[in-house]
Amino acid sequence: MHDILSGYMTAQELLSIKQRFGIIGQSPLLNRGIEVAVQVARTDLSVLITGESGVGKEHFPKIIHAYSARKHGPYFAVNCGAIPEGTIDSELFGHEKGAFTDAKNEHKGYFEIADGGTLFLDEVGELPLQTQVRLLRVLETGEFLRMGSSTVRKTNVRVVAATNLNMRQAIDDGRFREDLYYRLNTVEIRVPALRERKEDIPLLFRKFSVDFCNRYQMPPLSLSEEATRLLQESYWRGNIRQLKNIAEQIAVIEMDHQISADTLRKYLPTEENRQEIVLRNPTQETGGKDYSHEIGILYNMVMQNRKELQELREQMKQTPVPQVEAIPANEVIDAEAEVVGSLRIEDANKEQIKRALENCEGNRKEAAARLGISERTLYRKIKEYGL
Repeated sequence: MHDILSGYMTAQELLSIKQRFGIIGQSPLLNRGIEVAVQVARTDLSVLITGESGVGKEHFPKIIHAYSARKHGPYFAVNCGAIPEGTIDSELFGHEKGAFTDAKNEHKGYFEIADGGTLFLDEVGELPLQTQVRLLRVLETGEFLRMGSSTVRKTNVRVVAATNLNMRQAIDDGRFREDLYYRLNTVEIRVPALRERKEDIPLLFRKFSVDFCNRYQMPPLSLSEEATRLLQESYWRGNIRQLKNIAEQIAVIEMDHQISADTLRKYLPTEENRQEIVLRNPTQETGGKDYSHEIGILYNMVMQNRKELQELREQMKQTPVPQVEAIPANEVIDAEAEVVGSLRIEDANKEQIKRALENCEGNRKEAAARLGISERTLYRKIKEYGL
């Protein structure tokens, strides 16, 4: 096999990269993005990965790092939108002891510990303007200052950034520095939206549904031809993340796993047909407060409880208990509804977040992904509930 970095990738080489990094699809736009990532990897140019939220931008910096001369160096991914504005500079550039009230010890930032490697700045458009100035200096000179220090430090870090923002609009609005934009955007890799790669939608849905059916010990899903066409024709505002969420809902909720177009429509959040479990206008029905995030988390908790209930039923089938009268299925469902109805949204939300953090061993990024919310929202909820 010839060198991939020669610039002429075979179909087998492309497939090997997809399998290595968990990328599914045959879209020419997707393939082109992978090819550019491999080509630019051998340079030290800054790369800006653009695309809507949920399209899978996080795969591309890993490809760039793996095929670069820095592949044996450290790789760190930082979600700039999930770190509070007051601590982002410390996280990126470090601080000295006593630099601020809680600075009990000196702290190395990512630009220091990632020296010789690659730093992926996700949601870079969310950086405060003051931090943008510091970032520009590092990109141009390789120099930075820890907070509370006047000692100039050097670093040799390859920066790959990603954003789902319209950066030209952010520049016009004064939220992002134009000079930093051009410094980051030496090479741009645009990751296509799901609706731009319709041929990949059935492949992705099949992969997600198989994974969830195996996880929840459910029969495999099968889509009718009409349901497959409906999947491909949908807008998918949330892209791959939304498709994955719907695949999980169907795998858990539907008893008949032969999925028709009519069944699928119940899960597609169109203007005319939203899921019954989601309030059509949360602000009207909750006294002006939007509980959309809380409702989503509560829904996830109900799904988890149903999974546990199903497991309990299977155990009861395998180990019959004498003199115990079986509870009719409709009464079980009614009982579930009563329990859910009696829970206050805030209490259920707090409990689900606590459970997710425990299951993820405190990993906020993974917990946010399981809950279906952003890391910024999760951080806000953790502070709000004192978790």
